[in-house]
Amino acid sequence: MSTDASTGSVARGARPASGTVRAASAVRRVRSQAGFEVGTLLRNGEQLLVSVVLPVIALVGLALTTAPSLGDGRRIDLAVPGILALCVISSAFTSQAISTAFDRRYAVLRYLGVTPLGRSGLLTAKVVATLAVEVVQVVVVGALGLVLGWRPSVVGLVVAVPLLVLGTWAFVALALLLAGTVRAEAVLAAANLLWVLFLVAGVVVPRTQLPGAVSGVVAALPSSALADGLRSALVDGVVNPVAVLVVLAWAALASVLAARWFRFDD
Repeated sequence: MSTDASTGSVARGARPASGTVRAASAVRRVRSQAGFEVGTLLRNGEQLLVSVVLPVIALVGLALTTAPSLGDGRRIDLAVPGILALCVISSAFTSQAISTAFDRRYAVLRYLGVTPLGRSGLLTAKVVATLAVEVVQVVVVGALGLVLGWRPSVVGLVVAVPLLVLGTWAFVALALLLAGTVRAEAVLAAANLLWVLFLVAGVVVPRTQLPGAVSGVVAALPSSALADGLRSALVDGVVNPVAVLVVLAWAALASVLAARWFRFDD
């Protein structure tokens, strides 16, 4: 390494002096933040209850009872796809909306937004963390379903994976839209209320079992469309194009609105 004595400048191609601290790469920063987000979620009793415990209880309840009606077919085969959709809603929407809203309230988002992680890195980390939690949910629910007699379509398993990712995109975008525009206390109430509404609106109970007029309205919801698509895939082994388009439309719309209106400051 050569140095100009008069200017103190370092020659091109010179290595940094010993002890120089380099910033972590973008991928490493996102991975580190995502790990922190996952740990925070799994240590939060309320969010863990919504993300894992309640879906498991719902699956066992549906498998061991005869009400409500889930329609024609093996009950456990119809129940598991709905519970998987509920898992996506729980982690990608309810948990993410609440955690993001309170991070925003306490200025965590503002401080992280000016670090090397950046705003885009922070949002990417939240999506990665959500997918990581969903892997845990799918493994737990899938294993329990198999124990209870679930026999999914092998072809449908391949179809279901991208649909779960698409559903995650849609519900994370909706969570960020809600958390980035409404005060934290209101987000807490709204996210939990919407979780209950999604639960009964074509997710756990297929919309085909709802009254005709209600079923038509519910079909336009991202929750019902995700559940419909998963049932088509895992029960019949086919792609439900209408359900995919509904989820995709919600994902695109929510992303555009969140990008426009999301505020990092309360």
